[in-house]
Amino acid sequence: MSMTDVYRTLADTYARHSADNPVQTHYDRPAILRLAGDVRGKRVLELGCAAGLLTEQLADAGADVLAVDREPRLVAHATERLAGRADIAVADLEEWFDEVPTGSVEAVVASLVLHYLEDWAPLLAELHRLLVPGGVLVFSVHHPITGWNLSERTDYHRTELVNEEWDWGGQPVTATMFRRPLSAIFGPLRKAGFAVDVVDEPLPHDLPENMNAQMRVALTTTPVFLFIRAVREASA
Repeated sequence: MSMTDVYRTLADTYARHSADNPVQTHYDRPAILRLAGDVRGKRVLELGCAAGLLTEQLADAGADVLAVDREPRLVAHATERLAGRADIAVADLEEWFDEVPTGSVEAVVASLVLHYLEDWAPLLAELHRLLVPGGVLVFSVHHPITGWNLSERTDYHRTELVNEEWDWGGQPVTATMFRRPLSAIFGPLRKAGFAVDVVDEPLPHDLPENMNAQMRVALTTTPVFLFIRAVREASA
């Protein structure tokens, strides 16, 4: 089953799971928000908003948010959660952007979504167009070391699909995503006109007492996600 089918079939399950999953509530979303910085009054584009948990935090921080996701049911959850405090739309990241004017966005955030795309070049070119000079792109992906360990480890230099087993509140899920070498992360960013500002491998804070012990160890001792903030350089 493709990840599109997974999120479509299990949209309601994922919406519930993402609301209190410690990996997202205490690790991923806090890191994204920290790297995004002060978003008050800024136009922020969120890619892959899912059920709108990060969208809500951005709106609470004063951002003017345009949030998109390809799954209509998740967009419905996000729309209900935000209750008019953000613009939310169904959009495919590999096909959509014509509706967003050039230079109309001050920040783009993408939490754990880019690793579902094999080729980043078209998306990064569009984000460079949408962002104002000096605007930032903040994103998280599965760490290249994690991806390498999930692969058959026959060729580090290629971009390839890998599988990982997840548990969404008792619902087993086989996740499929692209793992890529470091050069395939930073090279496309530079080629698209972005300067890498921050590369982060943060430790989570204030993990809940009742958190799964195995997950606690993984988050505090192993490379799980990679976080990057890149700045849109002025065109030559």
